[in-house]
Amino acid sequence: QVQLVESGGGLVQPGGSLRLSCAASGNIFSVYAMGWYRQVPGKQRDLVAAITSGGSTNYADSVKGRFTISRDNAKNTLYLQMNSLKPEDTAVYYCNARISTVLAGVRTYDDYWGQGTQVTVSS
Repeated sequence: QVQLVESGGGLVQPGGSLRLSCAASGNIFSVYAMGWYRQVPGKQRDLVAAITSGGSTNYADSVKGRFTISRDNAKNTLYLQMNSLKPEDTAVYYCNARISTVLAGVRTYDDYWGQGTQVTVSS
């Protein structure tokens, strides 16, 4: 059983900052690519930023220069530092990770999602 638990969301004024965290736990053999997605009601879930196990990153154009994704491989934890927040960044943010597990000698690869954390940017 693998769980992703997010934290760090909340209400912030425009121009403010927040740092999201996502901790993976459970029967983990290895963690590969990880990413942050966001979703507003009635719209699809969109990629915000992603990072490989080696540290290569990519960002949505709308957050480049404002958001920074990072990870601590020793702790199986993903971060998203969000600066200069705008009202249009308001959404539920989800973390995603590709994780391998081993059960009875069989390695399995799956994509896992966190439960989501609300980020609201408003004055």
